[in-house]
Amino acid sequence: MGKIVFASTSEGKFKEIFLYLKNFDIEIEFVRFDTVEIQSNKLEEIALEKSKEAFEKIGRPLIVEDTGLFIDLLKGFPGPFSSYVLETIGNQGILDLLLNRKKRFALFKSVIVYRDNNNNMTFSGDTRGTISDHITEGGWGYDPIFIPEGSSITYAQLGIENKMAISHRTRALNNFAKWYCGNYFAQ
Repeated sequence: MGKIVFASTSEGKFKEIFLYLKNFDIEIEFVRFDTVEIQSNKLEEIALEKSKEAFEKIGRPLIVEDTGLFIDLLKGFPGPFSSYVLETIGNQGILDLLLNRKKRFALFKSVIVYRDNNNNMTFSGDTRGTISDHITEGGWGYDPIFIPEGSSITYAQLGIENKMAISHRTRALNNFAKWYCGNYFAQ
């Protein structure tokens, strides 16, 4: 199998993706790629547009990933705007929006798009959970405030290996890896 590019600005995502895909003997390299995201309510549309732009510039088989944190009480906010919200109000801003609220249910969703000369495939995965009432140490992004279902601690507290065993990103990557390995060996 040839090497696949992960086009992104997030080295945190790359670390998780690299660690998971090596289980399938899929080689991946990080290529820093920054794009202006389209405005859409759908992660799939954002990821597809990112993959199109990245492939036009890089010209090699690649994956891109877009993630959203959908908080039930906030009617799905920040959803596809999660990156912007993290940059502007951060985890503390999310906690402030949920101050004194008991129902803190959320869904973390990941969409991965694989693109090459012949394929443009979308894979998704999600994890239900709740939003913590405080920011914990470690992790990156929303990891310090997201508690996955069945756990009493945040993604950040779980550590990367335990997080990867249950994360939204791992579920999307698993769907991609099964397709990619099956498609590659079928040729």
